[in-house]
Amino acid sequence: MMLVPVIDLMRGEVVRAVRGARQDYRPIVSTLCAGSDPVTVAEALCRRAGARHLYAADLDALLGGAPQQDVLQRVLQALPDIELWLDAGFADPGSAAALRAALGPAGARVIPVFGSESLRSVHGLPRDSLLSLDRRDGRRLDPAGCWDAPQHWPERVIVMTLERVGADSGPDLDTLCAVQQRAPSARLIGAGGIRDAADLQRAAAAGAHAWLVASALHDGRIGDGMIDRRS
Repeated sequence: MMLVPVIDLMRGEVVRAVRGARQDYRPIVSTLCAGSDPVTVAEALCRRAGARHLYAADLDALLGGAPQQDVLQRVLQALPDIELWLDAGFADPGSAAALRAALGPAGARVIPVFGSESLRSVHGLPRDSLLSLDRRDGRRLDPAGCWDAPQHWPERVIVMTLERVGADSGPDLDTLCAVQQRAPSARLIGAGGIRDAADLQRAAAAGAHAWLVASALHDGRIGDGMIDRRS
């Protein structure tokens, strides 16, 4: 199973995401590096995880502001071999294409993440994109009905359980398995709850193709010897 490190960007800094309560997020404090500069944190996370992919949530854009284009450009420039999975509150494929174009040549390495909380319609998603099925406290965040339209899902689908993000409560494998039953051929990527290497092993056994991880890496609960770098 692939481990994908995560940076949550707010006002030019990396913040620690906890239970999806974005108004309460504070600058990250990490055992991997000093400070909350996005490039420094992204480099440290990718180095620790041996990652070729990085997930970024642009919280300014998700909260209705402008995308942090300058920050994204800095991260892409500093990590030329990394594919960036970006959730910037895209309402439709056109908004994602516009941001990729604005990022210049490096935009080709940006894979848009379409969150069900933001999408206007599940129809017409690019096949190489990712759909994030978002839920919080048992409630689907899904004005467009994405959860009930597996025939329109792209190949890769994120199962995002927001109340478990940064909460050290373990991965939501029940929801992952329920989504897997609806779309057996989808490559599922979990998000939230990973505490240690044992959780990663459980997630892999449940059928996850990958998992998004931040807190367990920053806190040193997943070390170099615990990460399977073969994926």
